[in-house]
Amino acid sequence: MRKILAAGLIALFPAAFAHSVQAQEADPTPAVELPEAVVTKVMTAAVDGYIRPGYDALQKSAEDMAATMKTLCDAPSKANYDAAKTGFGKLAATWAHIEIVRTGPIIEQNRFERILFYPDRKSTGLKQVQAVLAKSDETATDPKTLATKSVATQGLGALEYLLFGTGSDTLSSGNDFRCRYSAAVVQNVGSVAAEVAGIWDAPDGIQKAWEEPGPDNPVFRTGGEAVTGLLGILVHGAEAVRDQRIETFYKGVDKAKFPKQALFWRSENTWPMVKANLDGLSGLLVTSGMVELLPEKDRPVVAAAEAQFKAMAKLTTEITPDLEKAVADEGERKNLDTLLADGKDVISKLNDGYGGAIGLSSGFSFADGD
Repeated sequence: MRKILAAGLIALFPAAFAHSVQAQEADPTPAVELPEAVVTKVMTAAVDGYIRPGYDALQKSAEDMAATMKTLCDAPSKANYDAAKTGFGKLAATWAHIEIVRTGPIIEQNRFERILFYPDRKSTGLKQVQAVLAKSDETATDPKTLATKSVATQGLGALEYLLFGTGSDTLSSGNDFRCRYSAAVVQNVGSVAAEVAGIWDAPDGIQKAWEEPGPDNPVFRTGGEAVTGLLGILVHGAEAVRDQRIETFYKGVDKAKFPKQALFWRSENTWPMVKANLDGLSGLLVTSGMVELLPEKDRPVVAAAEAQFKAMAKLTTEITPDLEKAVADEGERKNLDTLLADGKDVISKLNDGYGGAIGLSSGFSFADGD
C-alpha cells in the first residue's frame, strides 16, 4: 500500500489541533492564492453539508440497529434474526459513507478502530471474538466494559462475525450471550458515533477550525492549506478503496488471491461497502463545491473524477458477492482489474489534476508508490 506522505496534514490532527510539523515540512501550500470567500464557502459546505450529516446518520443508524438487536434478543426468531442481518448491512454502509473522512476526532483515541478494525491480516479480531464467545465473557455484554477491551472485539468486524460467522444461526433460536454481546457492540459503535458527532457540532472546535482558516488558526493557517487538507481526504479515501478494500484480497490475475481477507466477505457486504465508499467520495467532491476554486479551463477534471467514482460504484453492483468466484472467473476478474485501473486513474485526477490546478507544486504528492 502507498506510503502516506502528508499524514500530518490530513490525517493526524491532535485533539488540541496543534499545527502539523509534517505539513510544514511537506510545504503543501498552493502556489496560487485562492479566494478567501470561496475557500470559506467550500470548507463550510464540506463540514455542514457532508461531514456533520455523515456522523449524524451513523449515530441514527446505530440507534436503529440497537432497537433491532433488542427485538432479536427479547424475541429470538428467524424473522428477527434476518432483520438483524439486514440492519448490519445498513449500519456498515452508513459507516462506509463517512469512513472516507479519516481526519479529526475519528482518528483520535482509537475511535476509528473501535468502529472498524481492518485490515486484520493475522485474524486477530476473529481470534479475540471467538475467545470471548468460548469463555462467555460477561464483560463483553456491557458497552462500558466492552469499550475498554481490544478494539478488535468491539466494532463492526466483531459484529459481522457474531451475526454471520460460525454458530450465528443459533441467534434465531435463542443464544442469549451471543445476542447480548452483539447488542453491546452496536451500542459501542453508537457511542463512538455520538461522541464524534458532538465534537464536530461544537461551534468553537474543529468545525470553526475547518470553516475559518487564518493565521491564528491552529489547523489551517491559510485557505490553501485548508483546501489541500480537503483534497487529501479524497485522495486518501480513493487510495483506501483501492489498497485496503480490493488489493487486500486481489492485486491482479498473476498475483496471489485471498478472498477471505476481504472486508465482510461472510455477510457479502464487501461490494456494498466499496460502493458506499465511492458514493461518499463523489458526494464530498460535489457537496463541497470544490470545482468553484478552479479556473474554468481546469474544471472538467472535477466532472471527470465524479463520473469515474460513479462508474466504479456502478461496477461494484455487477460483481458477484461470492469473492472466491470473483477472483477465479475470468469475466469477474476483468471487472476487478477495471476497478484497480480506474482507482489509480481517479487518484491521479485528484492528486495531479486538481492539485496542479490549485497550484500545488509538481513535486508535491499525497502518495508515493504504485
